[in-house]
Amino acid sequence: MFEDLWVEKYRPHTFDDLVLTPSNRELLGKLLDHDSIPNILLVGKPGIGKTSLAKILVNDVLSCQYLYINASDENGIDTIRNKVTNFSKIQSLDGSIKIIILDEVDGLTMDAQRALRNTMEEYCKYVRFVLTANYNHKVIPALQSRCQKFDLTPDSEVFMARLKHVLDLEGIKYHDDSKLKLMLKNLYPDFRRGINEIQKLSVNGELIHQINDQSTKFIKDILCLLKHDKVFEARKYVIRGEAEFSSDYQNLLRDLFDTLNSDDIEFASKREMLLTVSEHMYRSAFVLDQEINFYSCLLSLSKII
Repeated sequence: MFEDLWVEKYRPHTFDDLVLTPSNRELLGKLLDHDSIPNILLVGKPGIGKTSLAKILVNDVLSCQYLYINASDENGIDTIRNKVTNFSKIQSLDGSIKIIILDEVDGLTMDAQRALRNTMEEYCKYVRFVLTANYNHKVIPALQSRCQKFDLTPDSEVFMARLKHVLDLEGIKYHDDSKLKLMLKNLYPDFRRGINEIQKLSVNGELIHQINDQSTKFIKDILCLLKHDKVFEARKYVIRGEAEFSSDYQNLLRDLFDTLNSDDIEFASKREMLLTVSEHMYRSAFVLDQEINFYSCLLSLSKII
């Protein structure tokens, strides 16, 4: 089963393979009708195809000379001063535009982003930039204004249809369509995670539907501990059970929000708890330690519940 990773098997390799909204497909298609492109910023959550699109642009569409940099790993100003600037200042051998892909540009330091702003203007005669970002707000306005921005977040129905298509191609049976939709909804919009999850849950040609029940039970256990004023035990329970939610604390917060929202709780308390969880969901985009952020949420909830 896992000798053939579905996430690689179904990775898009051409522009037509990509799952895009009709408006994005039309706008990007018009850009690709030319031999050059403007600076582009691709935004959206992980796993929706930002890096795949960037590589398709340089390999399949433009077939141009390019430089790829993972900006979350090489995130300092020296990367811009050395790698980016050195590549930008020299014209390509055939005179065509070169491309620099800065993947996860929101991981660059502020100094590096400011230096990149100047490089983009100074060498625009020779090079264009394709930037990707998980968090739009972490990209400085000066960079955003120099790019045409595309949010690649897919429509939820298209997302579900794509994962169902993968199951059909693999000959995997699924008997409870409503339960499948609920499972896929919890995975939206991350295609990569979704494909990995349905492969994991495909056993002997059938899809097992345990993930949502397990997730709900896990959240219920946490809330039960909070109700009994055992917040420290709740933290230990979460850490020990990280395999249950793949250490994805952002998704765990969303599951917590959904569970509280569906529970039969007095309205005033429910409202306060939902606002508390939503505040920590917002903070999760900025914090360095997701586990501590989740624990902070539990501490706040323990005062309300």
